[in-house]
Parts: sequence; structure tokens; C-alpha cells
Amino acid sequence: MKRTEPKIIGDILREFFERPFVARKLAEGRLPELWAEVVGSHIASLTHTFELKNGILHVGISSSVARQEIFFRRDELMTILNNRSGHRIINAIIVK
Repeated sequence: MKRTEPKIIGDILREFFERPFVARKLAEGRLPELWAEVVGSHIASLTHTFELKNGILHVGISSSVARQEIFFRRDELMTILNNRSGHRIINAIIVK
């Protein structure tokens, strides 16, 4: 086995986390935090269901007024969340 030049562990980790699949999964993991930043703490506290399946974000909100507000702003929210995550992870938002 041929020896190669030593690598810095930080460079190895950076290469790993920049892989498309890994970066996308990390962005999906940060989605609940981004949701709270984008919609605000009050609506985030009313959110009882938050699930991403096959690019569709399913959001359950306990308040009918907040649910209606999110329903009307879902395209705008989808664009903002995708831009902040750095990847197109949401294709649609379904509000329940």
C-alpha cells in the first residue's frame, strides 16, 4: 500500500460534508430551525406537526388563523426556506 501525503482532518471533513447527498441531508436537518426563524416564534410554537416526505413539507398548525396565513404564504415560504437552506429540498407545502 502506497503512502500519500498526510491530510488535515478539517479538510477531510469539509470534503465529506460538501458532498451533495450529505449536504442535502444536513439542510433537511436544519429545516425546523429555519422554519422557526422564517415564520416567527409564535407560529412556530403553534406548529404541532412538521414532516418532510419526498420533497413535500407537511405542516400541522393548531390555530385556524395561523393555518390560513401559512396557507396563503406557502409559495413565498417555500422559496425562502429553500434559499436559506442552500438546496431545493421543498417542492410543496401542505398545511393541515
